[in-house]
Amino acid sequence: MPNAQASEQSMPEQQVSARARPNPRRPKRGTYRPQQETLSLLKVSGNSINGLGETAERQASPFFWHPPTQHPYEELQNLARRNSRKCPGSAEIFMAAYTHPELISVGKTRSVATASEFTADATAFALMHEADAVGIAPMNSRYVFEGYTIEEPWVIILALGPDYEKLKEVPSDETNGIGVCAIGEQYARGTRSSYALANWIRSQGYTANAYPGPSASALLLIPPAIDSGLGELGKHGSLISRQFGAGLRLAGVTTEMPLIPTAPDRFGADEFCTTCQLCTRACPPGAIAEQKQMVRGVERWYVDFDKCIPYFAEAASCGICIAECPWTRPDARPKLLATMAQRMDWAPQIPTPEPKKADVPSSPHPEVQSGRR
Repeated sequence: MPNAQASEQSMPEQQVSARARPNPRRPKRGTYRPQQETLSLLKVSGNSINGLGETAERQASPFFWHPPTQHPYEELQNLARRNSRKCPGSAEIFMAAYTHPELISVGKTRSVATASEFTADATAFALMHEADAVGIAPMNSRYVFEGYTIEEPWVIILALGPDYEKLKEVPSDETNGIGVCAIGEQYARGTRSSYALANWIRSQGYTANAYPGPSASALLLIPPAIDSGLGELGKHGSLISRQFGAGLRLAGVTTEMPLIPTAPDRFGADEFCTTCQLCTRACPPGAIAEQKQMVRGVERWYVDFDKCIPYFAEAASCGICIAECPWTRPDARPKLLATMAQRMDWAPQIPTPEPKKADVPSSPHPEVQSGRR
């Protein structure tokens, strides 16, 4: 990962100038017009399915990247996938994101330890198996898509940090696949990490299931990521982390292993987004709202699906908003943290390469006796 402590002045001159060069694959905002064929595939408003404007809280409905029998966007999904796979190297990398070992049988003998010890062990295992940060939250119905059931009482969220120098090359096309391949690499890491962790937990005698991206299943990933301290929701609808910015990809593991939740982390990203205009101006279809919207009974940042998804499908998964987010720039992030800490009257907390450890309030589940294997 790039050094998060680096300053703009200390960056190599060629890196600064490279970032300043216009990306020829990005249309200026206001000039993009979706192809009529693409628009014809958007037969039902995604904003309606997402609950835009609804004042009552409810579970999220199955959506894009769920099995196509659960939503009306199969043809749009296929178009997005085809355009993405046209980019050099993309097909092989995304294949790795869908390739994983089978889950092993749950061990017949349970390891015995305190919730604190299990939390430390699970976190250490995940960090040694490609995860860059780990958050833990007690299961909540808000984390589960409508029509699905998750029995396990805990969710572990794994964060996979970006390679900024590759990510800033988005969007991709047939001539340059660097950006979309960087995203695919993160998803592949998330798949390997989540299945490795789930199998380790199963080897300890506890049920565990893995939920990697990019395909969707029962588990939403961003809400428990926020609740477990991995970041705040950004104006662009993606998670912003104090450690990695907005380029994170997430994977989840649900389990019955006794754990301790990690605390939410409020560091000023939400407040910063109220006045920042970078992602809204960079978005070719103008899909990013200036103000928070009411979505399923909660006022939050929201991206207009009906504007976003045609460009997303045509531009090989896009990614412009998270690449342009100033929090994603390794040289800018420490300054932003210090500025927001001062503005909010907090002590500055500059990120370091070492992930935040789980050291938080007591578990809602009783601890068991020590003696794990």
